[in-house]
Amino acid sequence: MNIEKLKANKSFDGETAFYQHDSEITTTKMNFSVYMPPGNKPDGCLIWLSGLTCNEENFITKASAQKYLSENNMMVICPDTSPRGLDLPEEHESWDFGSGAGFYLNATTEGYDQHYKMFDYISKEIIDVLTKNFKIDKTKISISGHSMGGHGALVLGLTLPTQFASISAFSPIVNPMNCPWGQKAFAGYLSDKSEYAQYDACELIKSDHKHPHSILIDQGQADEFLEKELLTDNFSDCCAEQKQVLSVNFREGYDHSYYFISTFINSHLEFHKNSWAK
Repeated sequence: MNIEKLKANKSFDGETAFYQHDSEITTTKMNFSVYMPPGNKPDGCLIWLSGLTCNEENFITKASAQKYLSENNMMVICPDTSPRGLDLPEEHESWDFGSGAGFYLNATTEGYDQHYKMFDYISKEIIDVLTKNFKIDKTKISISGHSMGGHGALVLGLTLPTQFASISAFSPIVNPMNCPWGQKAFAGYLSDKSEYAQYDACELIKSDHKHPHSILIDQGQADEFLEKELLTDNFSDCCAEQKQVLSVNFREGYDHSYYFISTFINSHLEFHKNSWAK
């Protein structure tokens, strides 16, 4: 795959860089950012999926992860959150649907089905970028994300448990079938309600989709979206019932922002690094 480096900056003796490529899956140009540690031979890579309204820049500029990544020889890749440059019906009318809000699913509604294939984009094209362009060992690729991206990390990781060495999330949308953000997205992207459950982490756990290792979640207790949109306890209950090992850290006083993520990101990076040693 041909990828074009748009810009790069030295950081903690490694490099923060931004790339663009022509996607065969979305049929659009797609952007992603990476941090490559010194030496260009990382032990493994974390795929980070960002949330609503975000793009490939949010994590790499706000999470304060580069120092840990450099010192522990880890790479991170941050894909954009949706295709860009399109003009589909209602695509640009609200912040929680369409552009910047791809929800990491494969759309089946007219128009969106041709481009909004973020599940395949992450699980196929981004994996190819890592293994072919950056020579990452395919057994040492983990996945994490925030909010909508946390939803994506859980769904991708539970659906493809042998493809991702470990799963973690910050403030994930765990039960989109039962929250306004998810219900809006699913109604707009999916043509039949029978398709909804495959993109709902709670429903995946209920149908015995599990990951062989523990899942890690950090959730701020002062998060304004916790009770209405995120529904963390629903996922905890499902995991307990189905015996999926799960660790949830409720953080007193923390909200939904990158101030929260940057405070605890190192513990997630350590969690993923340890999974590669197993």
